[in-house]
Amino acid sequence: MLTIENIEVTYHHTLQALRGLSLEVPDGRIVTLLGTNGAGKTTTLKAASNLLGLENGQIGDGRIVFDGKSTAGIAPDILVRRGMVHIREGRHIFTEMSVHDNLVAASYALKGSGRKADYDKVYAFFPRLKERRDQIAGYLSGGEQQMLAFGRAMIAQPRLILMDEPSLGLAPKIVEEIFATIRRLNSEDGASILLVEQNAAIAFSVADYGYIMESGQIVLEGPVEKLKDDPDIRSFYLGVGEQGAERQSFRNVKHYKRRKRWLS
Repeated sequence: MLTIENIEVTYHHTLQALRGLSLEVPDGRIVTLLGTNGAGKTTTLKAASNLLGLENGQIGDGRIVFDGKSTAGIAPDILVRRGMVHIREGRHIFTEMSVHDNLVAASYALKGSGRKADYDKVYAFFPRLKERRDQIAGYLSGGEQQMLAFGRAMIAQPRLILMDEPSLGLAPKIVEEIFATIRRLNSEDGASILLVEQNAAIAFSVADYGYIMESGQIVLEGPVEKLKDDPDIRSFYLGVGEQGAERQSFRNVKHYKRRKRWLS
């Protein structure tokens, strides 16, 4: 569904954010991208959805292919109409509009497709949004705003969803609800998902495959079950390991020097 091959990304023509990054999201699968702050995770999603230009960023090398076609030069709104939706960090809902009007606005992604927006489906997924359908979105709680961001994505009927930190700032109970929704979007709607998340444990609970990033590069990848059993992943990302062990950078661990990509 999504292939990123050896991309180089710079901001303001000087600051290099991604260095030869490659990853794949197979059709109908959930792939998670993990890494520390500043590793380049959000930049990777913006490169895929062609939002880099809004921040004076550009892809200098490599290519990105969505559903068999290059995304080069394709406007973000066209990518949405082709089935790629980006749920950005911080929700980015229309705070001065009602909940239902936010969903109506998202339905413009369907223009010309002959499809109808299914508001009832969103309200079935998120009963709290139905209760607050006429409420101004800016007055919703953080968890309800995240639900609305997911609902807006669902209205566009995506085939690929890019998710950036969906658990950020939310209470544990709300996080569980959000990730239950991620599972349903994948299992019931067949949406492929590229998930950027700092909470590795919750990301591993839904993902099939994982990539670890540091300094704009992939330093490790593999099936989630294999990553969960790795002692360094358990220590660095899952908080399981020797008591008092100092958190290290993968770059300082010989075992995690960049290696040939794992092929399934």
